[in-house]
Amino acid sequence: MSNKRFSLSKVNLILIAVSVFIIVLGFLLMSGVSSGEVYNPDIFAPRYITVGPMISLAGFVLMIVAILYKPKK
Repeated sequence: MSNKRFSLSKVNLILIAVSVFIIVLGFLLMSGVSSGEVYNPDIFAPRYITVGPMISLAGFVLMIVAILYKPKK
């Protein structure tokens, strides 16, 4: 049997898991309530149009850092 090494370390995998959680959190913050046929002015609340996208963008940036991070030996 050959010993195959995985290209990402344990730290990388933990950072990737954290970044996926942050991305999902950002998307959950962006999702609004289904209002049906009634107009709801809360769709323009800062949580939906500012905070959610910023959090998910931070998650995507952390994902890039997590993939490129090289632990010190």
